[in-house]
Amino acid sequence: MSTATAAARPGAVLADLLPSSRVRDAALVVGGAALTGLAAQLSVPVPGSPVPVTGQTFAALLVGTTLGARRGFLSLALYAVAGVAGVPWFANGDSGAGMVSFGYILGMLLASALVGALARRGADRSPLRMAGTMILGEAVIYAVGVPYLALAAHMSASEAIAAGLTPFLIGDALKAALAMGALPTAWKFAGKS
Repeated sequence: MSTATAAARPGAVLADLLPSSRVRDAALVVGGAALTGLAAQLSVPVPGSPVPVTGQTFAALLVGTTLGARRGFLSLALYAVAGVAGVPWFANGDSGAGMVSFGYILGMLLASALVGALARRGADRSPLRMAGTMILGEAVIYAVGVPYLALAAHMSASEAIAAGLTPFLIGDALKAALAMGALPTAWKFAGKS
């Protein structure tokens, strides 16, 4: 199938512009996990919070959107499983499932599938839809991450919201703005929007 045919097909995501093969899919899954692991190393501590600001959530949502639900989910699953097995590519070079912030990684699995499914419906082709897609993906990450933080760190719900959600809202708005420019522009460069 040609690149133009793949992009014109309903339900195409950016990764579908590459020639189709199992090797491609495997490389995309591994590459998505590696990108997320690299982005997690861009980490800035937040005073009063055990959760740092990282590039990890942006990468996870970008992976889901560009690869689609199945490959995006598999990328984040590989990232999570390898990190639990000892690969030091969670934030600050951490690994294992014992971190109080591990719930955010679990949320990223679900969010990558959601944004990938939305991208297959064209949500990555216009700035406004892309912003909404990112906001929904981030909401899923917080819906899992904040309660996990509360349980793991023995915090009340309000303490977990103050430590694990509120300090990140401005950064998340910036990430959504980046995505709402980047992905629709990528489709325009591909001539397929």
